[in-house]
Amino acid sequence: MRVTGNLGRNLRVAALASAALFAGSAHAQSTVITADKMVDVLTGKMIDNPAIFVGADGRITSIADARTVKWGSDVTHINLSGKTLLPGLIDMHVHLDGPADIGGYRGLEFTDSFWGMTAVKAAQDMLRAGFTTVRNVGSTNRNDIGLKQAIENGYATGPRIVPAGYALGATGGHCDSTFLPPSLEKTDKEEGIADSEDELRYQVRRQRKYGAEVIKVCATGGVFSRNTEPGQQQLSERELRVIADEAHQWGLRVAAHAHGGDGIKAAIKAGIDTIEHASLVDDEGIKLAVARARPVWFSMDIYNTDYTQAEGAKNGVLEDNLRKDREVAQIQRDNFRKAHDAGVKMVFGSDAGVMPHGLVGGQFKVMVQYGMTPIEAIQAATRNAAQALGREKDVGAIAVGRFADIIAVDGDPLADVRELESVDAVIKGGKAVN
Repeated sequence: MRVTGNLGRNLRVAALASAALFAGSAHAQSTVITADKMVDVLTGKMIDNPAIFVGADGRITSIADARTVKWGSDVTHINLSGKTLLPGLIDMHVHLDGPADIGGYRGLEFTDSFWGMTAVKAAQDMLRAGFTTVRNVGSTNRNDIGLKQAIENGYATGPRIVPAGYALGATGGHCDSTFLPPSLEKTDKEEGIADSEDELRYQVRRQRKYGAEVIKVCATGGVFSRNTEPGQQQLSERELRVIADEAHQWGLRVAAHAHGGDGIKAAIKAGIDTIEHASLVDDEGIKLAVARARPVWFSMDIYNTDYTQAEGAKNGVLEDNLRKDREVAQIQRDNFRKAHDAGVKMVFGSDAGVMPHGLVGGQFKVMVQYGMTPIEAIQAATRNAAQALGREKDVGAIAVGRFADIIAVDGDPLADVRELESVDAVIKGGKAVN
């Protein structure tokens, strides 16, 4: 296709600059990635014959037309002929240390360190599915922080992780331990659990101290906890505002688990950055989300019910949890459509861990089924997610200065978003993932 406007001019300038650069100093680049086409998620356009040059630091240095530039023999060439390139995908709601096939009381069969071990495979599965960045919204024993450190230091393979450490919540709420009798519980509160504004403020500081890069809070009850209902508000607007203000002061963003309408509205009014699930949002909540000056994003996991209803009982999930899952599922999907139609900002969040981590690409088709165009669904998992993370300089687009986190598919994902269910190649930081 012919590229016009500012993008076309930029590509022509980049091509000329690249040609001059590589004529005399190919050593300035370390890798070039070529393919037939590339999705530019910032414009929504398809680009022909991209040549993406990557420096030794894994960041993109220039993008040109592969037909007009040359590179030296000392430049590694990743040739993805016949493929379409997209930015590495971003999942804004995962639990890497939660195997989907272990539910209910079956978790008591395993020792405490078991869950961190399973996170290693989950991270690999997500990376190979094309998700080069994930936001892990709550883990036990800070497994997400430890795994992030292991990946960054070469001891494990996986995506870039934005960890939360322990999720914050009220005693007896969704983020607390609610499956055991008092005689088997700790005498002190679980990590992250707080029952006053001062305690909540302390927990924000404590999670940050030990490596959290996002704060997760449970504003309402949940589906897969015991003795809570999804619609129950469990923290007040004032308590949520304390969390948001404290986190923002430290430069952190906040994700609020919120199924119920009142909890969603309280979280939006309190300044929370992303609303997780948003299942029972009402018209007033949608209007608040659209109108708020500080951007708020909905992260709605509208695919995983297919797995939980099919496999949950076999995996040990309690019937009461499956009941809540059934009651919420279709309402959430309908509200996804309503929120999207109203103009709510939306990101991709799968709740991987509730379903197997390697299957999360299946959510794209459901997002399209419930109102998004393919490019909007893709942007939710790239451009929008990077904005919601505050990491637009690093991830979310194939653009100069950002990490060369790139995936490739055979067909045209703008015509058939199900191409993203089976990714053909994954590149992270300019290096191919095996």
